[in-house]
Amino acid sequence: MFKSILFKLFVIFLAIALLIVAGMHFFMRSALNEGFSEYIETLQQERVTNLINDLTDYYAINHNWNKLAGNKKAWIELLMQSSPQEGTPSWVNYALASANDFWPPDLTEQQTDRTFTPLGLRVMLLDADKKIIIGREDSLEQLSLRPVLYEEKVVAYLGLLPGKAVSYLSELTFIEKQVDSYFWITLFMVGVSACVAMLLAYVLKHQLGRVTSVAKALAEGKYDIRLAVDSNDEVGQLARDMNDLAAALEQSEQARRRWVADISHELRTPLTVLRGELEALQDGIRPLTAEAIDSLMGDVMRLNLLTDDLYQLSLTDQGALTYRKARINPVELLKKDLDTLRPEFENNRIKVRWNNTLPNPVCIYADPYRLSQLYRNLLNNSASYTDGGGRLEIGISRTADRLLLRFSDSEPGVPADELPRLFDRFYRVDSSRNRHHGGAGLGMAICSNIVEAHNGTIQALPSAMNGLCIHIELPISP
Repeated sequence: MFKSILFKLFVIFLAIALLIVAGMHFFMRSALNEGFSEYIETLQQERVTNLINDLTDYYAINHNWNKLAGNKKAWIELLMQSSPQEGTPSWVNYALASANDFWPPDLTEQQTDRTFTPLGLRVMLLDADKKIIIGREDSLEQLSLRPVLYEEKVVAYLGLLPGKAVSYLSELTFIEKQVDSYFWITLFMVGVSACVAMLLAYVLKHQLGRVTSVAKALAEGKYDIRLAVDSNDEVGQLARDMNDLAAALEQSEQARRRWVADISHELRTPLTVLRGELEALQDGIRPLTAEAIDSLMGDVMRLNLLTDDLYQLSLTDQGALTYRKARINPVELLKKDLDTLRPEFENNRIKVRWNNTLPNPVCIYADPYRLSQLYRNLLNNSASYTDGGGRLEIGISRTADRLLLRFSDSEPGVPADELPRLFDRFYRVDSSRNRHHGGAGLGMAICSNIVEAHNGTIQALPSAMNGLCIHIELPISP
């Protein structure tokens, strides 16, 4: 279970949600406490001001502090008079019942029933000479003093002890309720976060499960399976990529099957002819003469040529053909190959026209043996397939950084819709062509691989003489 992607996604999403909820709870609590503290401090200043005003009024009536000196009860009455809206706090009864007359009395936290110190337990009264009227000697150093003025003269000082103040019980109750509310809201949000995390984890697991099922099907060779693309996000893009992969694998599998079928078909024909001739010799139908042996040798050579083409093509497909590249003059190499094959063209009464428009010789970075193999394949094709009395024009030119070679022959031509397929394995324009005169349909595929290995391009086009034009571009070496 703990290795399940659903569990991992759930834990990740829940952890993120909990982190967000905890952060919100922490910052809300901090903001509430800070704001409430500022509010209480403001109220406390107002109460201190009210208490000073009441003390001023008291002095205006009595003109002295004799009734308050050491009188805990009178002092408490004065404190309650300054805060009538607070009611009678719980600490008042404990303070009155205390045996000590000094102020403030020693009360425990349970007796005050709060974690804050009420303002009434934090104030003392000193006369104009800063002598204690009601208070404690041991607390004098902690006091912050506020003057009590009467007729613009200081008649006393109100001393305030440090402490965490709270104003009214209703305010304390409010803050406690808010804290409780935040706690339950936090618990609720944690539950919601868990549900959302589970939902997100399930949705992602479902989508990943679809991709996994397709990947498993592809591994089993089921290349016709496809994923439904129902979004434009990364998951949708992954589904499209998986569909492209499945289509590519399906196409590759179909090509492999055609490849195997074509190979078996190409090998079967010469083997069938060879077997028939050998059986005729065995049965005595055909005498064992020099002509018969030459015929068998011709069949063997054609079979050898086919296997050699297959081997060369497989090497180029795998990138295993050895290329020993150097800076060479491709035009001079083409001249030599043309001179070698010129008898073939003369035998077929095909005129060759040479058209070199290069202003200066150029060099390319290429393997001379493989480049010669490219030239000879193209020249042999023209010599074999061009009608007798036809023509072959070889055009050589350049652009800024590319060498352009054009091999244009006369009739017969190739239908426009079949031109892109000339570089396919075993493809022939006329599938019924006698294989004693035509090849196996691998030469153009080998040519394409050689050009690509030299970072060039090759293209089949109709020629101006109603034949075929092979257009090649090769990069010129700086």
